[in-house]
Amino acid sequence: MTTAQQPLHSGFGPASTAEEVAAGVDLTGRVAIVTGGYSGIGLETVRVLRAAGAEVVVPARDTARAAAALEGIDGVEVAAMDLIDPVSVDAFADGFLASGRPLHLLVASAGIMATPLTRDARGYEAQFATNHLGHFQLVSRLRPALRAAGGARVVVVSSRGHRFSPVDLDDPNFEHTPYEPFVAYGRSKSANALFAVELDRRGRADGVRAFAVHPGTIVDTGLAKHLSEDALRAAGAVEEDGTPVRDSARQLKTVPQGAATTVWCATSPALEGLGGVYCENCDISPLVAEADREAWLRDEKAPAGVLAYAVDPEQAARLWELSERLTAR
Repeated sequence: MTTAQQPLHSGFGPASTAEEVAAGVDLTGRVAIVTGGYSGIGLETVRVLRAAGAEVVVPARDTARAAAALEGIDGVEVAAMDLIDPVSVDAFADGFLASGRPLHLLVASAGIMATPLTRDARGYEAQFATNHLGHFQLVSRLRPALRAAGGARVVVVSSRGHRFSPVDLDDPNFEHTPYEPFVAYGRSKSANALFAVELDRRGRADGVRAFAVHPGTIVDTGLAKHLSEDALRAAGAVEEDGTPVRDSARQLKTVPQGAATTVWCATSPALEGLGGVYCENCDISPLVAEADREAWLRDEKAPAGVLAYAVDPEQAARLWELSERLTAR
C-alpha cells in the first residue's frame, strides 16, 4: 500500500524558482521556522518566505554564522539549536512555545550527506540522527504550536537519494551492518519521506499537513563537502574546472530553482486539502512502477518519481514508533 502520488500539473517545472512559485502569495501574519535557513536552499527559502510577509525563525547551531548569512534580510529571528543534540532541540522548542505564537510553516531543510561514520552522544548514526531524528523530535515538540495555527504545513526536505536505501528499521544505526556513507544517506532521506506520510496522517484532523520534497541536485550548497571533485565529475555534476553544471532537466539546479519545490509545498493553494506526498519540480511526483524500478535506479536522467518504499504508510507508521522510542528520554 502506498500514498496517492498523482501529479497536479501545477504549471511550474524543474526550472521554476522559489520567487516565481511564491508570486502573489501573501504570508502576512504567518510564522515560519526553517531549519538550515542560513545556507543553500534553506537561506533562499527564508528570503522568499520573508519577502512574502512571513515572520521567520531560523534555528542554528552556529548563531553568529547564521546572523552573518541572514544580514540584509530584515525580520528574521535566529535562535540556538543543534539537531543532533536532543537537549538543544527541546530548549529551542520550549523557547518557541513560551512565546505563545502559532506555527503556520515548518520547513525541515537542514541536513548532512555522505559523512564518515559518526555517532551522537546516544550512539546513533549521525545522518539518521540529524536528518531524521532531530526533525522528528522538533516537530513532535512543536505540535501544539502547529495545531494552534488552525492550518499548518510541514515541509520535509528529502531527496532522490532515497533510492540508495530504504530505512532499516532493525538496524537504523549500523550496529550490525557495515557502514556505507551513501547507504546511510539514503536511509535518512527515505526516513524523511516516510516521516511526512505518517505526520500527515496523524496531523490532518488538526489541520496539520505534511509534504516531502526532492529539491534537485545543487552542488554549491555545502551539502556535498564530503565528496571529492573526482566523484562530482563522475556524476556529471561539475565541469572539469570544478564549476557546477546547471541543467534543470537533469535535476542539476541553481539554488533558487532548488528551493522552488519547498516554497511551493509551503505556500501553494493547489495543495489545500492534500498532504502526505513526495514532491519534486513543483508538483507531486509519480510513483515509480515496480517494473521500471531497476532502469530508474540506473538512470541519472530518469524522470521525476518516488520509490514505493519511501511512501509506504505501513513503513511510515513503524518508523514513527521506532523514532518515538529512540528520542524518548
